[in-house]
Amino acid sequence: MTLGTSVRVVAAGDHFVLPSLIREAVLREHPCEVRELTLGWPLEPFGPVAEVTEASDAEDELIAALAGARVLVTQMGPVTERVLGACPELRLVVVCRGGPVNVNLDAAKRHDVRVCFAPGRNAAATAEFTVGLLLAALRRIPQAHGLLAGKGSWAGAAYYTYEHSGLELEDLPVGLVGYGAVGSRVARALCAFGARVMVYDPYVRGEIHGLRVASLDELLRRSRVLTLHARLTPETRGLIGARELALLPPGAVLVNAARGPLLDEDALCDALEAGRLSAAALDTYAHEPLPSGARLVALADRVVLTPHLGGASRAVAEKAARIAAAEVGRWVRGEPLTHCLT
Repeated sequence: MTLGTSVRVVAAGDHFVLPSLIREAVLREHPCEVRELTLGWPLEPFGPVAEVTEASDAEDELIAALAGARVLVTQMGPVTERVLGACPELRLVVVCRGGPVNVNLDAAKRHDVRVCFAPGRNAAATAEFTVGLLLAALRRIPQAHGLLAGKGSWAGAAYYTYEHSGLELEDLPVGLVGYGAVGSRVARALCAFGARVMVYDPYVRGEIHGLRVASLDELLRRSRVLTLHARLTPETRGLIGARELALLPPGAVLVNAARGPLLDEDALCDALEAGRLSAAALDTYAHEPLPSGARLVALADRVVLTPHLGGASRAVAEKAARIAAAEVGRWVRGEPLTHCLT
């Protein structure tokens, strides 16, 4: 049964997923009353808020905006026990992210609030960014740029010597840990470059782009480049440590644009300092923001470091708004929700 145009929706966006993007997407799905709220991320950092993680510290602002609202669409809004308790008319929360880490799911169930999310919104962007990181590390592009543009030095020409020149993707053995939405896209892109792609993912069946490898150890022994695409779970936390890095061929390169805790950063620094690995490229870290005194920062001649930008594309923000709005449309029309956890 359709709920009609009287439904009030709060579009609590931020400076990435703009409230206007959410509003326009929702109105394309169904005529509703939409109230916009702009939260501070990424100009203001996210963090734990009460009992939820990775949220903007804006409980009071959210409670005020939600007065009389039945639907909340947000990326960083802190949907805590306090917020849910103060907003008894709220019935649907849609998070514009791959998971609702900013929502107290147990409290949502107690308050009879459905919670949806937006899987796959940043898969293409993260895959492209991963390939960019890989190329930058293999060919030492940031280091050469820093010498020429930052110091006006032509010393980067030393990278043309055989000893210091980089690797090319064609015929290069590249191992992927994980073959989900991002990993599968990276595999297709690398195959187009002519890389010898190998994949380890015990949870994926069917055809893949590249060669399926039976064990992680086998993948490590055969990979000149290792790129991580696994989900962070209790099983995969610390998946790549000192033992695993020692299995890689001498001079290997590691790329991580998935989740920081998949990798033991101290073990990575040890391997880089000892020369067992020639380079690494990271977009995610065990602790974010990356501390200024982190060992990785001191290894700038061997690492490419970016501040968790894999999903930073305009298309991601637009996709997130569309996926979220589609859930709002289904809920308003009384249809089954597609990506719902409660």
